[in-house]
Amino acid sequence: MPVPVPQQRSVPAAETSHGDLTLLVIEDDPAGTTITVPELSAAAGTRVRIRTARNLTEAARLLTDDVDCILLDLALPVAASDSAPGDAPVSGRAAELAALTHVLRIAPLHAVLALTAEDDTELAAEAVRVGAQDYLFRGELDARVLSRAIRYAVERKRADMAQHQLTESRLRAQENARLERGLLPTPLLDGSGLSFAARYRPGRSRALLGGDFYDVVRTPDGTVHAMIGDVCGHGPDEAALGVELRIAWRALTLAGLCGDELLSTLQQVLEHERQSEEIFATLCTVDIAPDGRRAGLCLAGHPAPLLARAGRPARLLPYEDGGPALGLLPRARWPRRQVELGGAWSLMMYTDGLIEGRVGTGTSERLGQDGMVAMVNGRLAEGLAGEELLEAAVAEVRELNGGELTDDVAVLLLGRDPERVRRGGGSAPRSRPASPVVARPLGVQRPPL
Repeated sequence: MPVPVPQQRSVPAAETSHGDLTLLVIEDDPAGTTITVPELSAAAGTRVRIRTARNLTEAARLLTDDVDCILLDLALPVAASDSAPGDAPVSGRAAELAALTHVLRIAPLHAVLALTAEDDTELAAEAVRVGAQDYLFRGELDARVLSRAIRYAVERKRADMAQHQLTESRLRAQENARLERGLLPTPLLDGSGLSFAARYRPGRSRALLGGDFYDVVRTPDGTVHAMIGDVCGHGPDEAALGVELRIAWRALTLAGLCGDELLSTLQQVLEHERQSEEIFATLCTVDIAPDGRRAGLCLAGHPAPLLARAGRPARLLPYEDGGPALGLLPRARWPRRQVELGGAWSLMMYTDGLIEGRVGTGTSERLGQDGMVAMVNGRLAEGLAGEELLEAAVAEVRELNGGELTDDVAVLLLGRDPERVRRGGGSAPRSRPASPVVARPLGVQRPPL
């Protein structure tokens, strides 16, 4: 089928690239000397398939995904039926580009070449500004120019689409990062006299939040409430549910709820917000008395915290009286156990991602709670505490696993040192929100919360 442009000369195929091309020519006057398919194929150095359309309606029928490029005559008249619903009549330059505007609307993913008269440079340049990849003049057109223009337009369109997708991806990533960072907790510990450190890493690649969640607040009566939990699963829905549960926990805690009453209400939140009845969440809550020497502990299917006292090896807090995970039993109860902390202590709360890592490449053996206790005691014997203790422990877990852990990991460490409090004036360092690290090893230092 002929291409309705003047024929001048063809060129050897060696000057062009390879790969089949499909060209859709939209021209209402196919009369006159033309470049034929063999001539254009010779110039392109490859097979060229050509389709012609006399109007925009016919072009819409011929426009399929296999079309690589569109050659559009800017002088093509636009029928009223081709206008989009609600379009107002246009005049001037907009009217001259009406055909191009219509083609760009119906073919946003295709490369477009604008064909115009030789003396209308301004219209040709305006066509490129509006969205065409290039323009061609009838009087200077031959098979070589057309074949090169087609290939360059196709590659330019691909580059434009790739750049657009990259920009869109970056903007979406920045927006998600701001959103997720804003959803991370800002612990409220001022005036408590307690130290605080945390590590957090989601199992999902390039994510800031996973299904694990934690929070710490101090209520007006001086009690410090700490919580850590884990929603089953690792996707964005689980991360969103974890955020909802954390915010609900903080609101309920500040409203005065504690223990079984608080967990029962959280279970109602979970039941209303989860995507399916199979979704559940484990939770550990600790409320530390204003004097810092004792605490109440509630477990909802969650691993028990680790308590380390000065001069004594770390040990797990009692977990025999724990209740089921949230969302498993409709009328469950979660008893609150009183535990003695002592004068100087450190309390480590964690999710199961920390203890379910393997202890050797190619083995199925897990670290487990006993292995974690032994590991932490080894680090305590080295004199590590606070940030250094968390950093070393999490790095060793990752090393034992032989690489990145696949599950979400959250660890927080609360501590009380009466001597430090007296030296520092009776208050803990001001807490600040976390700055999550994406796709970095667990052993990398992160700012304290």
